[in-house]
Amino acid sequence: MLDFNFTPFPVIETERILLDRLNNKDVQEVFELRSNPEIMKFIPRPLAKNHEDALEHIKIINDKIDDNTGINWSIRLKGNPKLLGIIGFYRLQPENYRAEIGYMLSADYHGKGIIPEAVNRLIKFGFEDLKLHSIEAVIDPENYASEKVLQKCGFVKEAHFKESEFWEGKFLDKVIYSLLEK
Repeated sequence: MLDFNFTPFPVIETERILLDRLNNKDVQEVFELRSNPEIMKFIPRPLAKNHEDALEHIKIINDKIDDNTGINWSIRLKGNPKLLGIIGFYRLQPENYRAEIGYMLSADYHGKGIIPEAVNRLIKFGFEDLKLHSIEAVIDPENYASEKVLQKCGFVKEAHFKESEFWEGKFLDKVIYSLLEK
C-alpha cells in the first residue's frame, strides 16, 4: 500500500504554469469559479453563495493535504499571482495505487491548452513521485471538453455508469476514464 506525505507541499512548474498551494488569499477567485453555474455545470456540488463557502472549500482542500488524503494545486500563470483554476488528485486510493484527477478552470482561460499542460504534468508527478499505478477521471458524459482533454492526455474510456449518482432530484450518468502507468 502506498503512503502519501505532502509535507513539504510540492510546488510544480511547467513551461507556462505554476501549480502551488491554494490559500485564503485566493478566496475571490475560488468564489468566482465555484459560484459560476457554467463552470460548475458538470460538477454535482452546490454553488458557492458567498466568500465563506469559498473559504470552506479552500479549508477542505488544505485539510486533505495536511492529512495526506488528497492534494490539489492552484493553477497560475508563471509570474502572475492570480488563481486561474484548481487541479489535483481529489480521491487517493493508496491500497489500489490509484488516484482520481479533477480540475476546473476560469472560462477566460478555456481553449488555451492550460488544462492539458497541467494534467500531463500531474500524470508525471502521479506515476513518478506518488508511485501510482493508475489515474482515473470521473466526468459527466456530456462534458465533451473534459473528455477531449483526457483523450489528448492518453486516458481511455473505462466505464459508463447509467444513473449512478443522485443529485438535485435526478439521477446522473458518469463516465470513468483511466490511464495506466506505462
